[in-house]
Amino acid sequence: MNQLSYTSGISHVPLLGITIGDLFDQMAEKYSENEALIVHHQNIRWTYAQLKKQVDDCARALMAVGLKKGERIGIWSPNRYEWTVTQFATAKMGAILVNINPSYRLHELEYALKQSECSMIIIADQFKSSDYTQMMYDLLPDLKTASIGQLKTSKLPHLRIVIRLSDELAAGMLSWQDFMQKAEECPAEALSQLQSELYFDEPINIQYTSGTTGYPKGATLSHHNILNNGYFVARTMNFTNKDRLIIPVPLYHCFGMVMGNLGCMTHGATMIYPSEGFEPQAVLKAAEKEKATAIYGVPTMFIAELEHPEFGKFDLTSLRTGIMAGSPCPIEVMKKVQTLMNMKDVQVAYGMTETSPVSTQTRIGAPLEKQVSTVGQIHPHLEVKIIDPDTGRVVPVGEAGELCTRGYSVMLGYWNNEEQTKNAIDAARWMHTGDLATMDGEGYINIVGRIKDMIIRGGENIYPREIEEFLYSHPKISAVQVIGVPDEKYGEEVMAWIKLKENEKATGEEIKEFCKGQISHFKIPRYIRFTDGFPMTVTGKVRKVEMRKTSVKELGLDKENSIKMA
Repeated sequence: MNQLSYTSGISHVPLLGITIGDLFDQMAEKYSENEALIVHHQNIRWTYAQLKKQVDDCARALMAVGLKKGERIGIWSPNRYEWTVTQFATAKMGAILVNINPSYRLHELEYALKQSECSMIIIADQFKSSDYTQMMYDLLPDLKTASIGQLKTSKLPHLRIVIRLSDELAAGMLSWQDFMQKAEECPAEALSQLQSELYFDEPINIQYTSGTTGYPKGATLSHHNILNNGYFVARTMNFTNKDRLIIPVPLYHCFGMVMGNLGCMTHGATMIYPSEGFEPQAVLKAAEKEKATAIYGVPTMFIAELEHPEFGKFDLTSLRTGIMAGSPCPIEVMKKVQTLMNMKDVQVAYGMTETSPVSTQTRIGAPLEKQVSTVGQIHPHLEVKIIDPDTGRVVPVGEAGELCTRGYSVMLGYWNNEEQTKNAIDAARWMHTGDLATMDGEGYINIVGRIKDMIIRGGENIYPREIEEFLYSHPKISAVQVIGVPDEKYGEEVMAWIKLKENEKATGEEIKEFCKGQISHFKIPRYIRFTDGFPMTVTGKVRKVEMRKTSVKELGLDKENSIKMA
């Protein structure tokens, strides 16, 4: 009988049956003098005792301005200390934090605030090309004449309060400092009482996930979901209170606020933000200055760090581990991170926002081949199965199918969206990820693509990841993404977008010649486009949908694109 692609995470370490706020208090007392939060661009360096003072004041200020348990508070900001203070403060007084992507434009912001029925929003003044203050006035003209904390607008009927992360006053908005002073109006005993009434299965966070079609969906996560996931991610890296983690990934995303902030907090470790948004040199500087032990990042971030002109000048000998996640990790990049960055125990994690996020992770001491070519094994207390998307049956080991996850990490559901929740989570509480994967006999998982990314050329199923990994072995190639484009004869053809290493030149014919005899003829890209970069989301994921649209236009494939397939 064939072994089936199913595995469960056996663990002698129990789940944490506690709220985020209660565990934060325990860790702040236990590691009071440990450095908790370092923010280079804001000159912040706080111990756990100092961070707790800020968090408690923020929680009391939230109560003082009228926020109740279960109300939603949006935060629209890049990585700053106020983000983290708000994260822990909302967890202590029971408001639900709504993470808003810093790159959102007005219609996306309006949708998220309206759909989640936010009572309050905390905004940065500006970031990169986004003037958040002006955008709020553009969205809500009434704000300029509204009494602070008493906004009334038909466009967003639930929104009452706007807080701005700036010392300068702005009409209708409360500055962060003035807001924090409101803590004096709420006794500490009131916060303690409210905190004692919270339960770990209650929702505490909403994160909007961008789909390829339709509006974003608000993945609703509980204390239990994200606290445990952050804990086990860091525990799998052998974290202790001595670890110091560089967090260049966005806090609004699970990678930053769960794997980063909660992973550190649950071990008394140090959170380090090198810059508001990702800057490779800032990461390298922070790693050296703070004697960091770990760095997080998506593959494109590690590539940018490795290729930085001054990379060789930085002392990275304190590093030992970290996580590369968010998108498939090229094997050659992983090897360089292990050697050139001294992160010999760097790990790969796989997951999605809806699963808090991590489902699988490589382990320290795993064979090199498993570390660099898989996304690891199942996380503690979780289950994974790989199914035939058409029949729902579990496929034999080694066969590709849709990866499904079940366990404590699966979200409560999509906020106010029962239909989409049912589409994602089946009756047995399996989360259907939409990712194509294989499992080997030891339970190692390999992600081979997205169901929607899979190229079907003349009846052959082609997984872009496989071709990408092969092309990464070309000495001139720095980065590559493979997509399918429409074709009249075969339905789809393979196309590669290629970024060459600095000062290198190549032709499409040269690349095709490199492929001949090495990969199947039908996998050799018919079209090759050299590029300086790829369209990306703010979390570093490549937007293949946008690449396909661009390619169809550039190649003049509108006719082929309009052909309906059976």
